[in-house]
Formats: sequence, C-alpha cells, structure tokens
Amino acid sequence: MKAHTAPYVAVMLIVLGTFSTVPRTPDPAVRVDSNAIGGVVTGPSGPEAGVWVIAETSELATKFVKIVVTDDQGRYLLPDLPKATYRVWVRGYGLVDSPALRAAPGKTLNLTAVVAPDARAAAQYYPAGYWFSLIRVPAKSEFGPTGADGNGGAPNVKSQAEWIRILKSGGCWACHQLGSRGTREIPKALGTFESSTAAWLRRLQSGQAGGQMIGTVSQLGAKRALAMFADWTDRIAAGAIPPTPPRPQGIERNVVITEWDWADPKAYLHDEVSTDRRNPTLNANGSIYGSLELSADYLPVLDPVRNTTSRLPLTVRDPNTEPAAGPPTQPSPYWGSEAIWTSKNNVHNPMFDERGRVWLTSTVRPPDNPAFCKAGSSHPSAKLFPLTRAGRHLAMYDPKTQKLTHISTCFSTHHLMFAEDANRTLWTSGGGPVVGWLNTKLFDETGDEEKSQGWTALILDTNGNGKRDAYVEPDQPVDPAKDKRISAGLYAVAPAPDGSIWGSSLGFPGAIVRLVPGPNPPETALAELYELPLDRSGVPVEGFSPRGGDVDRNGVYWTALTSGHLASFDRRKCKGPLNGPSATGQHCPEGWSFYPEPLPQIQGVTDRGSAEASYYTWVDQFGVLGLGTNVPINTGNGSEGLLVFQEGKWIVLRVPYPLGFYTKWMDGRIDDPSAGWKGRALWATVSTRAPFHMEGGKGTTSKVLKFQLRPDPLAR
Repeated sequence: MKAHTAPYVAVMLIVLGTFSTVPRTPDPAVRVDSNAIGGVVTGPSGPEAGVWVIAETSELATKFVKIVVTDDQGRYLLPDLPKATYRVWVRGYGLVDSPALRAAPGKTLNLTAVVAPDARAAAQYYPAGYWFSLIRVPAKSEFGPTGADGNGGAPNVKSQAEWIRILKSGGCWACHQLGSRGTREIPKALGTFESSTAAWLRRLQSGQAGGQMIGTVSQLGAKRALAMFADWTDRIAAGAIPPTPPRPQGIERNVVITEWDWADPKAYLHDEVSTDRRNPTLNANGSIYGSLELSADYLPVLDPVRNTTSRLPLTVRDPNTEPAAGPPTQPSPYWGSEAIWTSKNNVHNPMFDERGRVWLTSTVRPPDNPAFCKAGSSHPSAKLFPLTRAGRHLAMYDPKTQKLTHISTCFSTHHLMFAEDANRTLWTSGGGPVVGWLNTKLFDETGDEEKSQGWTALILDTNGNGKRDAYVEPDQPVDPAKDKRISAGLYAVAPAPDGSIWGSSLGFPGAIVRLVPGPNPPETALAELYELPLDRSGVPVEGFSPRGGDVDRNGVYWTALTSGHLASFDRRKCKGPLNGPSATGQHCPEGWSFYPEPLPQIQGVTDRGSAEASYYTWVDQFGVLGLGTNVPINTGNGSEGLLVFQEGKWIVLRVPYPLGFYTKWMDGRIDDPSAGWKGRALWATVSTRAPFHMEGGKGTTSKVLKFQLRPDPLAR
C-alpha cells in the first residue's frame, strides 16, 4: 500500500497561508453590526474580564446558542447571529447567572454580572472534573502483592494506578462524567436508603447500563468502591467544594462557541463528522452527521447554514439482528423501567471519504460469521487467521443517492479512518486479535465485500530479520528464532502519512501499536508494541493507560492517558533496536513524553497527573483552528471543554453552558480558506450516555458544537 501525500500537503499549505490568530489591538468601543449583539459586562468592582456571555434562542428550527468571552475591559461581541430574539446572560467563575435579558441582533446590550453570595453558590458552575478531584481513592498503602482485598477492594487490583485506570478509562468516565450535578448528588427520585452506601448500590443498578456499572464496581471491589463513592457525595452534601478554576485568559478569550440541539432526549451521541480527515476542505458548509451508538437507529444530521436538523433512518441486513442493549437492570430515577436504548445498528464512529460519502462502524447482522471468514475458507486472511464472530461491521451512506450500503465484515469494528493510499484503504479498530481494513477502491469497482476486505494478526518481529515468519502465541515465551503474536487489540486507529497504522491498546499500563502493512498485509504486516514505561518494580514511570489517540504529520503519536496526562511517543527518539527478542514493549521509554492536563489531582494521589479523564486526542494536522499544524487537542471531559496543547502550554476552551459538556471526538473543517477565522472551525458533539445528568436534566438533548478562534474577543 503505497502512500502519496502531495494532495494533503497542498491543503496544509493553503491552510497555513491564509489565517493567523496573532492578536491585534481591539477597537476601544464595541462596534455592533446588524447580525451581532455586543456591549460591556460590569460588576460591583467595574468591568468583568474573562466571563462568558451566552445568547440562546428557541425561535429557529432547533435551539441555538452562541457563547463568547469578555476581554480585559469587560467588552463582548456575539457575532453571526441568525435573525431571532435571544435571551442573553452572564456566567463566570465567582458569579451566579445574571438575569437573562431579551435582545435582537444589531443592538448594544450592557450586562450586569451578579457576584455569587458564597463559595458554594459559585462552585455550582465549576467543571465536573473539579468536583471529581474531591474523591478519595484508596491510598497506595492499601494495595500490595495480593491486591486490595483486605479492605474490601478487588484482590486482582495490585496498585492505586490500576484502580484509577478502572475508575476512569475502564468504567465510569468512559461513558459519562463523575462530578456533574447529576452524579455528585443522589437523586431524590431514587428513593430513601439507610446509608449513602446503600443509595450508591441501588443507583448503580439503574437503567440499561446497570449491569455494566455493577460490573465496574465489582472489578474495583464493591465494598471499597461503594465506600469511596458514599464518602465523596457525603462530604459534598456537607459543604465540601473544590478549588476555584482560573477564568479564561489570553487566547482562551478569543473563542466563539456555537451550539445546536439535535437527536432526541432519549438518545445519546458518540461521535460526529464534518469533513474528510485527509482533506479538511471537503463538504464545505455542508451537513454534520452523528452516530448514536446503542441508543437509536438513525443518523442525526445538522445543516449549520439553515440551522435545521433531520434524521436518516438506519437499517440492518438481517432482521434477526438483536438490539445492542438489554432491558434495565432496575428502574432509572429518570426513565423508570423504560428501555430508552433500542438500536440494532450500534453505530459508533462516522467518517467522510473523498467523495463526500459517510462511512460508519455499524452492526448489519448477527455476530456469527459467514463461511468465508472461518477455517477452511480460501479467503487470504481467513487462511492465515480465521474468525468466527464479529459484533459490529461497516456501512456507507451516500448523501447524493441517499442510499445506505451494508458491508458485512469478518472482523469487528469500533473506530475507522482512511489512509492516504491509492486504494483509499479504510482501516478499523475493535477487531480484538486482528486489525481489519476495507479496500474501498476495489469495493467501489466490484461491490464485492468479501474480496475487498482483509485482516491481519498483530505479529512482532522478535527474531529481528525484518520479515514475518512463524510465530509463538501470546501466552508463550519469546523464541529468538521466531516472531511473536500479541493480543494488544487496537482501540483507536490512525493511519500515518508514511503508510504505517497507529493505534492505542487499552489496559494497564497500556500501549500503542504501530503496524506496517507491507505489500500483502495478511502475510507481511508487522507490528511494533510500545508500552507505557514501568520502573523495575512495575510502577508507572509517570503516565499510564491510553484511551483514544492520533498521529501527526511527522509520525509522532499523541494520546490521552487515564493518569490525567497528554502523552506523545516519538519513535525517532528510540535508542535501541525496534525489533528483535527484546523489542516487546518496554524497550523505548525515551520515546515517551508526558504533559499533565490542567485540573487538580484526585485526593489521595501524590503522583503527577490530574483528575482529568480525556477520552480522546485528536491532532489538528492542517492548522484548522489557526494555532499551527500538528497541534494535539484533548477532549477535556473533566474540564468540560477542549484542551489545546500548543508549544508546551494548555489552552482551555471551556463550554460553560449547558453544564456537563462531554465529548468523545472532534474534527476540523475549512469552509472558506480565504475567510480567516470565520471560514474554519472545530466540530464536536455532546457524547455522554447520560445527557439527563447535564444542566436541564431530563429532556436535555445532545448538541453539536462549533469552536472558532478569533484574533481578539471583539473581532467580527
């Protein structure tokens, strides 16, 4: 699979040549044009700098919100407002919401900030991660060679770091926040209990995720975990509050956030897509597509120009396909015994191709594989590594023809991303012991899903001869005369410009994998495994347990870590051999760098890191946001915003309304390369499985969010 990058380099040069976020001196007065609202925010001590001004209307086809930040003189400008009447108010750290005033575009509107009466009232607007930092995880001293069973913890959890990994990446935070008001308080509708521990046990049995939540607590050790949660909410109920976050500063004040409601209150989103990852100018000003995972069988669609939403129905090939979610374990305090998640498709991740078609990881049939996937088949991949089951497959929607195409794959899928090769190869994660792909060029030419797909086991070149040979299995020791198969299945997947495929492997300490396909991937693909570094006693050197990650144009892999870090791995820094009998995971600690994310650390944790639990890292390869190329951005699930890492410093793009922003992915699109900041944006969606935990409670829907950076807070 030969890589060719010239078209994408051209796009990158276009992006860099037309836009800069270098600050300019703002006008001394707020000039308001016909589609803007602007003015000054003042408080008892004068202008309020670094607070948010929020404008919301329900007069359009879907609810619409615009958010900006005041400058150092308290001035603000809400640009590009559709014609409507808006409720406008001030929100900020140290404040409570000001009374909402009604205004229309073209008007100057000065606002008066309201100082919070006390610290507890002020803290209600803090991000969930600050409240989560109050939780007290078991101390390191509670763990030992036999685990934490002496205090009610699970005996197989050998360290505090492993406990945190399960709490964040392995369970709770992988689906929703901990620290939102919906989680830091016990809902009254849940009932009355003799203790907070009993209340937490009942709470975790609620709804269709009840079995999964109880499973997570069991991994931690139910007695110790329930005691931790009960202590956390008891202390908050008694008045404990987290430290005060800093107000937005510098570039953080230049952000413009636009929001649209989409989907429905019973559905939750996983991801959205706005453009082709390889060419961010594709689909300019076009519709945004979302994926509803377990919850419903349609694609939510936003037209951001007309401010309208719609739904594209999804189907399965085999009507015997079962819904992905089961019935509620116990009634939910929000939805009772209703099964609100009904999807059979279980669409996880969408991606645009170069023709503007939307590709999906989607279930299309029951999990038992057809014969061509199994032992005895003549399929090139099945002959080498037969597969018996696949839980999720592929689908493709063409907006031009409005046709949905099902593609049955032998391998399971989770995330997907296109390579920059002549075959337009679509690589996937989620295949467990294999990595699977679809040759979309061949599929377009033939429509043959069997011939167009392939997969490979993950094989390390442990004999060091540079080619793939007979191998030992994962549970067998390294044989210097053979290669070795590993079971480090990919969670994230990211094709690099050089033709290699990168991905993250979950667990503790976790790892990343680099796959070089070679000329005939089922037979020639070789993997490299790079684990998070451990010291000689098995303790993480710093960070641990990756989640989602991405590769930049230089081949550096960036990933969010459970430990509250952003990490980078630069293979070029490795000093020793990258293959051979010692290249099995812990052979290149020097390739790793760690950057703690900007939240307080969890109570009881003394290691570097933070309470942050970013789900994914996306790399702005082409400078869409305006801060340069190859800028990594974390999803900031605890910070309730996007965390941009630029030149060694964090830029926090907080979403202050509604409280509870939590996303699992983003992408960046250029609508007009010559339009400066107005012609480009990052796009994300609210991805929590529990939108009813957010501000507004039951009835709150997911949102599409558009992030733009102006050269200053008053730029129009």
